[in-house]
Amino acid sequence: MVITDEIDVAQLALRQYDIGPNATLRLLNLSENATYLVEDAETRSILRVHRRDYHRSHEIESELDWLAALRADSDVTVPTVLPATDGRRVVTVNVDGTPRYAVHFDMVAGAEPDENALTMEDFHTLGRITAALHEHSHRWARPAGFDRFSWDWEHSLGAQPRWGRWQDAEGVGPSERDVLERAQTLLHTRLEAYGTGPDRFGLIHADLRLANLLVDSAGTESSKITVIDFDDCGFGWYFYDFGTAVSFIEDDPALPEWQESWVSGYRSRRELPATDEDMLASFVLLRRLLLLAWMGSHSHSRESATKAISYAAGSCELAERYLRSDGHTLT
Repeated sequence: MVITDEIDVAQLALRQYDIGPNATLRLLNLSENATYLVEDAETRSILRVHRRDYHRSHEIESELDWLAALRADSDVTVPTVLPATDGRRVVTVNVDGTPRYAVHFDMVAGAEPDENALTMEDFHTLGRITAALHEHSHRWARPAGFDRFSWDWEHSLGAQPRWGRWQDAEGVGPSERDVLERAQTLLHTRLEAYGTGPDRFGLIHADLRLANLLVDSAGTESSKITVIDFDDCGFGWYFYDFGTAVSFIEDDPALPEWQESWVSGYRSRRELPATDEDMLASFVLLRRLLLLAWMGSHSHSRESATKAISYAAGSCELAERYLRSDGHTLT
């Protein structure tokens, strides 16, 4: 079989699971990874094919270790991994000497909140769930060999930016570069002063937005919420998770109200000191600059196709607000 596409990798990976020969694959999303719906007779499941050279096998295993620990020792609902017939959680497909990895998940009921009708309650819920994840991260004794990448300055906007340089993104010319570089300098100063002590920097989801919550209200008085897509989890500032909560909508006029509701939800579960709250605008800008870079290197993504044309201009407006407030707010 000649492997020419992600679908070929997915089909080969499926052979290593207890899946019938007539199972079908349907692409659901193509971003860092390719995510497929697997339909096999009466059952449905999810197959994630990892992007080439993004994670190594043991790093994916570490992600799955956190999922297993959350299922065993928290009240956060996360997806269940379905092992291959030989018990492996991560399946390897060799493509011309390059290993490609796949993970099979049980199907999760529910749907993400409607991004065109977001409510204060949505962000309150997200803040509470974020606090629960942070609580678990702080107390969990990670197993030996646990290894995830870092979202520190060096690998975000520094010398080794994981998603590339925002300076190379569509719509960034000399005037845009000027304002964004001034904002980045202030951001770097603020983050250096804030520091990376264990109370501020640790294992985080790193993409904890409403699109990664599946809400199932069918047949129950209260909704069941499952947190998905831990593929970017790693070591970063805990409140970078708020920056990810408003991904792609950072310049919406409702941001102050969303932030207030998120903070309220967080504090309903866990303390959020005023010094951390004062950094939320910085983490929103950090995420915005990361996403500006990400769009430049992920033109195949749904978000790039719909938002890239105006994202640089919106980023500049956000940066101007950040500079006017000396890094304290985005209003």
